[in-house]
Amino acid sequence: MTASVTLKTPADIEKMRIAGRLASEVLDYITPHVQPGVTTDELDRLCHDYMVEVQQTIPAPLNYAPKGHRPYPRSICTSINHQVCHGIPGDRILKNGDIVNLDITVIKDGFHGDTSRMFCVGEVSRQARRLCDLTYEALWHGIRCVAPGRHLGDIGHAIQRFAEQAGYSVVREFCGHGIGRAFHEEPQVLHYGRRGAGLELKSGMTFTIEPMINAGKRDIRQLGDGWTIVTADHSLSAQWEHTILVTDVGFEVLTLSAGSPSAAG
Repeated sequence: MTASVTLKTPADIEKMRIAGRLASEVLDYITPHVQPGVTTDELDRLCHDYMVEVQQTIPAPLNYAPKGHRPYPRSICTSINHQVCHGIPGDRILKNGDIVNLDITVIKDGFHGDTSRMFCVGEVSRQARRLCDLTYEALWHGIRCVAPGRHLGDIGHAIQRFAEQAGYSVVREFCGHGIGRAFHEEPQVLHYGRRGAGLELKSGMTFTIEPMINAGKRDIRQLGDGWTIVTADHSLSAQWEHTILVTDVGFEVLTLSAGSPSAAG
């Protein structure tokens, strides 16, 4: 399994730092526009134009077509309320009280930067805000397990333990992933698991950690568009994502920018 994981060179890492920062800066740019009354299509158009015209980056999701899937038709993912991930922007209008995940992946000089944030639209319920906040904390519980000699299972265990102790459930069908020249590389980074299990982490690995946490049960289903995933019980879902580098002594978060929320905990 280790042979299929690409360890990044110092030159690769420098390009991934740039791609990661640019992906995060798209979220900085779009933040003031995430307001009641805006459509997700409008958010997609704004992000697309910013990526292509201002950053000179390529929106990785646009026309992305893994085996067995129709091409993804937009430049970002917008997942609202009970949508878990891969929500397709359209004519839906954001309302006061909604929570929405915006997932951004850009390609710059052949390397991918991948990150997502939760946004609270207007005034949201205390329960919705708690889910968003706790999911962000769960992400950081996973990130802080990253160091050479640790294992992928350590990351998943930390996220699962924290989320389930808070009364939430962890989506199991989707996971983090290696990233670099390709959008999705090895390894798969599960958000549940056992300490000490799975691949041993080595300096130079780059991957995403992106827990999807449900307020209700972990069961999900796919909508007829072939992409959007929702909670089976219609409970709220939240997700945050960073791209991570394993360093010689620990980790580096590659998807940070001026507007990034501070580390949780």
